[in-house]
Amino acid sequence: MGPGGIATIICAVALLAIAISLAYAVIRVGKLVDEASMSLKALTADTSPLIQESTRTLELINSPLESFAKISKNVEEVTTKVSEVATDFMDKSGPAVKVAGALITAAQASKTRTKKKKKAE
Repeated sequence: MGPGGIATIICAVALLAIAISLAYAVIRVGKLVDEASMSLKALTADTSPLIQESTRTLELINSPLESFAKISKNVEEVTTKVSEVATDFMDKSGPAVKVAGALITAAQASKTRTKKKKKAE
């Protein structure tokens, strides 16, 4: 065996070492991927019921809010109608407003006189 044969054996051993190192790395990466897959499955299994519970909770919260929205809409409609009626009354009943103003003024004057009488006594 000459120097070329020894160099060939050294190269062959070096390539074998590289092949074994690569095989070991591939096996480790495969195990890492398997562990990651198992962790992802466990996470998915734990998260799914939590998401379902959250969805149910939101549904329970939204149902009263929907009825509250209906009530708010009805109150808004009633307020609009009352405002329209008050505007119509003010526009069409000029004399009625004057009479109401006079009555209020008379009531305030009566109260003032009563207070003055009590002070005088």
